[in-house]
Amino acid sequence: MTIATPERYAEMLDAARHGGYAYLAINVTSSQTLNAALQGFAEAESDGIIQVSVGGSAYFSGKTVHDRVVGSLAFAAFAHEVAAQYPNITIALHTDHCAKQYLDEWVRPLLDHEIDQVRHGQEPTFQSHMWDGSTVPLEENLTIAAELLEKSVRAQTVLEIEIGAVGGEEDGHSAEINEKLYSTPADGLRVAERLGLGEHGRYMAAFTFGNVHGAYKPGVVKLRPELLRDIQTEVWNATHDGRLGSLGASSVSSCAIPDLPEGKPFALVFHGGSGSSPEEIAAAVSYGVVKMNIDTDTQYAFSRAIAGHMFRNYDAVLKVDGEVGNKKLYDPRSWGREAEDAMAARVVEACVQLGSAGRALK
Repeated sequence: MTIATPERYAEMLDAARHGGYAYLAINVTSSQTLNAALQGFAEAESDGIIQVSVGGSAYFSGKTVHDRVVGSLAFAAFAHEVAAQYPNITIALHTDHCAKQYLDEWVRPLLDHEIDQVRHGQEPTFQSHMWDGSTVPLEENLTIAAELLEKSVRAQTVLEIEIGAVGGEEDGHSAEINEKLYSTPADGLRVAERLGLGEHGRYMAAFTFGNVHGAYKPGVVKLRPELLRDIQTEVWNATHDGRLGSLGASSVSSCAIPDLPEGKPFALVFHGGSGSSPEEIAAAVSYGVVKMNIDTDTQYAFSRAIAGHMFRNYDAVLKVDGEVGNKKLYDPRSWGREAEDAMAARVVEACVQLGSAGRALK
């Protein structure tokens, strides 16, 4: 087993929650970056998550086809085949950042496909999907999340939600860097009231604490990971003093919610992890982050290696002044191997930072 079953994915998330570490979630856009991610996880002896974004899924299908469902299924089919050659690690497949305008052409069809797979005794293609409700009001966000959570239960997948807005830009979606980037304990209480804490279906929550997509110079991004601690504490306390029940939801108690780590009712996700300091990452993980997304840093590692190859072998890669160049050096496999190694090294580094290195489930 290399691609996680639903049971194995649940085991992975529970192990991270109770073990105080997190899984790296790598965005990929091609077979090469997928292979690089697998190589990195294997070298780190870490389980992990490989994901496609709204733009990445369309890119996988080819620029002419440009179909997110087709691209997602092609990505997953390739991953299932190649990941089978890495028996010592477990990989989960995930779709990342599906905004409202893409639900009907991307995540809902994939969930329907997986519900049908489960109905016929098969494993779902993906292990989790993200609903990005950061651009709609909280109540609408949670109404859609509740609908998708019900589908996720039938598809035997995990739902990821985003509460608040992540700054910066990713795949055409952008948000300003301002106070809207910070979730509140009240937001956490509302999420728990509407979705429960696992009794209505397993989900992960990306509360925002100043997260920003992309690369920025020091001082621009001001992360406040202590907000995650405050949200966890507020909701944990509310499960014991009756406040959640008094808000209108069915009574929530620690007895009704199996196996929650002390003081950490939410399985948290850290978005915009690229460029974060080791101290910020460690603090976020200590407050219950079980999944951290990295895209910008691995993109750069991959592309930087290609640029280095091209500059080192300029005359050989280009037919300069009528020369013929060197086929061995402009063969995409030559620079592709360098790029995969560089990206894999960045994956290993992140696994070490998150504490998942050397902890692949047996």
